[in-house]
Amino acid sequence: MPVSDETILGRIAELTDIKASARLGPDPAATERQHAKGKLTAHERISLLLDKGSFNEVEPLRRHRASGFGLEHKKPYSDGVITGWGSVHGRTVFVYAHDFRVFGGALGEAHAQKIHKIQDLAEAAGAPLVSLNDGAGARIQEGVTALAGYGGIFRRNTRCSGVIPQISVMLGPCAGGAAYSPALTDFVFMVRETSQMFITGPDVVKAVTGEEITQNGLGGADVHSATSGVSHFAYDEEETCIEDVRYLLSLLPANNRELAPVERSGDPADRLNESLLDVVPAGAGQAYDIRKVIEEIVDDGEFFEVHPSWATNIVCALTRLDGHVVGIVANQPAAMAGVLDIDASEKGARFVQFCDAFNIPLVTLVDVPGFLPGVDQEHNGIIRRGAKLLYAYCDATVPRVSLVLRKAYGGAYIVMDSRSIGADLALAWPTNEIAVMGAEGAANVVFRREINAADDPDAVRQQRIAEYKDELMHPYYAAERGLIDDVIDPRETRSVLIRSLDMLRAKHADLPTRKHGNPPQ
Repeated sequence: MPVSDETILGRIAELTDIKASARLGPDPAATERQHAKGKLTAHERISLLLDKGSFNEVEPLRRHRASGFGLEHKKPYSDGVITGWGSVHGRTVFVYAHDFRVFGGALGEAHAQKIHKIQDLAEAAGAPLVSLNDGAGARIQEGVTALAGYGGIFRRNTRCSGVIPQISVMLGPCAGGAAYSPALTDFVFMVRETSQMFITGPDVVKAVTGEEITQNGLGGADVHSATSGVSHFAYDEEETCIEDVRYLLSLLPANNRELAPVERSGDPADRLNESLLDVVPAGAGQAYDIRKVIEEIVDDGEFFEVHPSWATNIVCALTRLDGHVVGIVANQPAAMAGVLDIDASEKGARFVQFCDAFNIPLVTLVDVPGFLPGVDQEHNGIIRRGAKLLYAYCDATVPRVSLVLRKAYGGAYIVMDSRSIGADLALAWPTNEIAVMGAEGAANVVFRREINAADDPDAVRQQRIAEYKDELMHPYYAAERGLIDDVIDPRETRSVLIRSLDMLRAKHADLPTRKHGNPPQ
């Protein structure tokens, strides 16, 4: 019997009601409770992330099929996670958002399968994936199937690593194994007071160790952005956080087969950098803020710093030079004199690997006195962990330009993308000092006996220091030996970098056939 138009319209009305009900959630008061905590709902967050009217939801009518513990009587639509795709600045982006109003956003079998589906779609479409996390972990009532669901997420995170950009935005609690999915993604954003991440919560910590600590003190945004390095960014409210996610996406390619979008500005490529003569002191021991150097040379002074509060002795940033996205790695003399330590090495290595995976050229600004000495550094593995930065640079095939601003001593000089480990172009300012170590330390080692035997040791020491500087540390020593391609006028830094990267735009590098490398851990 044919279906009448009236019946079809009735079915459409029924569908509209079901979808509206699903959007409101099973409990009308749940939205109010979410807002009372200073948190947005999943749909509100997605609306902030994506371009207006661009969201296409996937499986909005999915319901779990579990039974026991009362679950058979609670089968809300969406099953606690909203999935789909839309656009950010006109480019396709996939997203999933935990809906804390439904089962506290806890993950069950159907919930996990929805996430698996959107991960697979993102990989197939070659587009970024953003997760808006606000969930209570595994749905205990569903037992091991919930744990298996997390395993499927982790496997897809790993498979997509270096293939599509993956961004985790922490907007609520994330405990236990659930914290490993964000850890596997490229960037983690957190919001102060409302988001926390930890493997074992405060109650377990107290029971096992006797230590008393709050959730934020254990795994809050400031802890993970400044102490552990788990989070790349921390914000005071969700709106600013999500707006910066949109900005980050504007700097990234859709996948590892594409280049990041080019956005020309009115900033001339040949603009001189007169202020650099005042920003960077000539004396190797004087501090300055490397961010002022970056601000001066990049387009319109705009850059997006990654991990700004962690390992502050190195700066990693995404920015543009003549409209093209580049990654900048720079020693920071304003923090610990710019020395390399464990955290700085790991921060730099992760950033270099990300840029290399997604075809983003690298500019390295060098002003480094060496690796941080100390028992703690040695016992905590500075050898293997410092080698991560070395490995990342040696393995990178994107265009690489390094620039020595002032000092570059010892192994740290080599590690900071020197010519010897594969930099395509190695440049320097005329204030550069490239050597095994500083002149004072070198003189004390090389001329130790002579200095100790002298009638006036201080006079001899100063004489030998001056000789060492004149012979081995003058600004043209490395250039004379082909280890520096050119010594440039600091005022021409921007134009030289732009011309160099333009020349390298079509760079192609072949790597030996291998399953994968075995980087130091």
